[in-house]
Amino acid sequence: MKSEIEFRGGVLFHGTAGSGHTVKVEGPSETEESNGFRPMELMLLGLGGCMALDVLLILRKMRQEVTSYKLLLKGERAEDPPRVYTEVEMEHIFQGPNLKAQSVQRAIELAEQSYCSAAAMFAKTARVTNSFRIQEG
Repeated sequence: MKSEIEFRGGVLFHGTAGSGHTVKVEGPSETEESNGFRPMELMLLGLGGCMALDVLLILRKMRQEVTSYKLLLKGERAEDPPRVYTEVEMEHIFQGPNLKAQSVQRAIELAEQSYCSAAAMFAKTARVTNSFRIQEG
């Protein structure tokens, strides 16, 4: 994997991933204006993307139909530098006909413990917890 970060002035950078997709990354600004993601926001989003994708793919292999899936993340960081994540709560919210709670629980466990590389990295510094609910509809 390769990426590139290019300085654009002030505290703004443009990042380009090996896939060609771009993102604006920015540090703390002295003004209210915000033009990009903070680096640690992207880390939390990366964890969410990794977990959600792995959970969804595992559920599909279990022949569970998911019609809606939202993953809410809340992260707490250390007070002193390096300000790593120390706690992350993930709440998985699903909809789907005949989704089985046991299958959802197992998919989340497999993703966190065996498949999601980001979860493995976060576990080095943070207590990561998962919860889920299946909504009607």
